[in-house]
Order: sequence, then C-alpha cells, then structure tokens
Amino acid sequence: MEVKIMAEIELTNINKFFGEDTARVHVLKDLNFTANPGELVLILGPSGSGKSTFLTIAGGLQTPDSGTVLVDGQDVYQLSSKQRDRLRLNKIGFVLQAYNLVPYLTVLEQFKLADKVKATGNMNPAQLDELLKDLGIYELRHKYPDQLSGGQKQRVAIARALYSQPKIVLADEPTAALDSPRVAEVGALLADLAHKQNRAIVVVTHDVRLEEFADQTYRLSDGVMTKQN
Repeated sequence: MEVKIMAEIELTNINKFFGEDTARVHVLKDLNFTANPGELVLILGPSGSGKSTFLTIAGGLQTPDSGTVLVDGQDVYQLSSKQRDRLRLNKIGFVLQAYNLVPYLTVLEQFKLADKVKATGNMNPAQLDELLKDLGIYELRHKYPDQLSGGQKQRVAIARALYSQPKIVLADEPTAALDSPRVAEVGALLADLAHKQNRAIVVVTHDVRLEEFADQTYRLSDGVMTKQN
C-alpha cells in the first residue's frame, strides 16, 4: 500500500484581489500548490505574474481573499495573529532578495542576534559550523556584510534562514543577479540542502537556469499556476 507523504505546505483554491471597482485586479486565480519534505520546488514566472503575492500568502504575511493555506497540517489563516507569528518563527525561513543582514554585525553575530529572537530550537554551534562549511562561508564568519560579495551575502542569508531549522524555506529570486556558474552552484546547494535536511525549499524566480535542480516545477502566469512535472 502506498504511504501518502503529508505536505509541509499546501495552498488550495487561493484567490487574491487588489484594488476596488474598475481598478480591481484578480492577482491569484484558484491557485493550488503543494511542497513536500525533502523537495526543492521551483515557481517560475515573469515579473507581475503574482510570484511575490504568492510568497507572502504562503508565508503567512498576507491574507488571501479565499482559499486555505496549510503549514504542517495547520490552517494558517484560522490562527490568531500571535499564533501565526509563532508558526512563522518556528517553521518558516525566508531568503529575501535584499539579504537583510545587519551591517554592524559580523556573520557569526547575525546568528547570535537570531538566538535573541528565537531562543530555542536553533542549530547548536557544531551544526552551524557544518552548515557554514557546506556553504563555503566558514572562513568569513568574522567578516562584516560590507566585506562580502553579493554571492557571499546570499549564502549568509541562506544559512540564516536554515539556522532556525525551519521545516519550510521560502526564497525570493535568490539568483537574480548571478552569472550562470554561480546560479548552478546555488541551485545544486539548495537541492542538496532540501534532500539532506528533509526541508521543503520553495524558490520563487524568473530564472529558468534553476529548473534542472528542482524536484517539482510550477509556472505562474497572470495569476494562474500550473504544475510542470
């Protein structure tokens, strides 16, 4: 008998509108999406296709007009605001385009700051060292953000998202400004982290160069999502 894997994150019949009356725009249209543990899932789409809206709804940051979002079996939008904040803190890691590193803290201090926000359930020092080595940034741990290249900052942002050991990682255009060799490096790295750590890693991007690394690929166009494989 086939054992059904419970999805880490599942969006069902999501609709989102912006604006009023004649300016009303249907941004997401009956959208359905699933990501399982141990998968790198790609959502490909051009600018204006609804990718950022999808990401904020999936991450519990924005409410859909209709539909449900389940994270680890919990209906995110049936939770109170405080419960939703706790769910995000404990189960979801974000990798944003802007990296959001604190400029006056070293790489290592970025993680000490994370410990103040979430005191338990984070990686121990040995696990963090191993992650930084896997990402090729262990030697940079005493450097400040302005001493790092864009690619190195990106790796620190990925490490910070994984540090809290979330079940789900949501990444927004993580390869936007990278050349092809670096894209291949990051794609292989994200796939490896998903498989090794049994995380659901969801990447929202217009970069088709990442497609070869994905376990599942969806396309989002004019608010309509279709599964490719």
